[in-house]
Amino acid sequence: MKSIQIGANAFSWDEAGQGDVLLLLSGWCQDHRLFKTLAPELAKTHRVIRLDWRGHGEHREHDGDFVTADQATDVIAFLDKLEIGKVVPVSTSHGGWANIETTDRLGPSRIPRSVVIDWIQTTPNEDFFRAIEELQERSAWEKGRDDLFAYWIGDTENCDIVDHVSKEMAGYSFEMWARSGREIARAYRKWGNPMRRMAAMKEHRPITHIYSQPFEPEYTQAQLDFAAQNAWYRPNKLPGRTHFPTLEQPKAVADAIRAFLKDA
Repeated sequence: MKSIQIGANAFSWDEAGQGDVLLLLSGWCQDHRLFKTLAPELAKTHRVIRLDWRGHGEHREHDGDFVTADQATDVIAFLDKLEIGKVVPVSTSHGGWANIETTDRLGPSRIPRSVVIDWIQTTPNEDFFRAIEELQERSAWEKGRDDLFAYWIGDTENCDIVDHVSKEMAGYSFEMWARSGREIARAYRKWGNPMRRMAAMKEHRPITHIYSQPFEPEYTQAQLDFAAQNAWYRPNKLPGRTHFPTLEQPKAVADAIRAFLKDA
């Protein structure tokens, strides 16, 4: 990975391929390794950049606490420093909150489209918030994290997914997991759900949500209902079994992204 200094913090990033730019952004307590099979697939047709969040990737040290808005500020500063004009961000899980904040700030002239992957689109129940609160309690955070891991993995035997969770994500500290829980809870409490956040954007543009979990038909129907009222929103359910379609079925995800980008 390369390193770049933005303000007081160092960030790890890399790139491959040529053409229009795709910026890959992980969720909290994840990093560029989430895209190890998706990035090469996308790089066949695009310039693909993997950027790790502040305090993530190969630069875990950072200058104190930060929030979702700071992540968006970091992304914009990174794009400006590399003199990247037009870009399509591709985020996973709750990295979607910073993705959409960035998309909203920069407008369609720089971000004409956006991709979010496996991001809980509906309003969570209180059990969700209780699970998120566990991540913020030093005495309970590992249990809360492991419960999430078990659900995300499902019944897969995919070594890439198991290692990503049990080794890569598990390598992040209580501090970062607690911060993730706080920021995720704040976002849902403020907006209700990501669809409402996207609906509140100053200028709408096409956004696709590529996902496998949750499996309940009501979840898919809620997105179809929202799409019927908002033509710019395009849900795309893949037949995977885990929370990690980028690792479980990278070619299917890449094909879905390419099809979305071609449908201008």
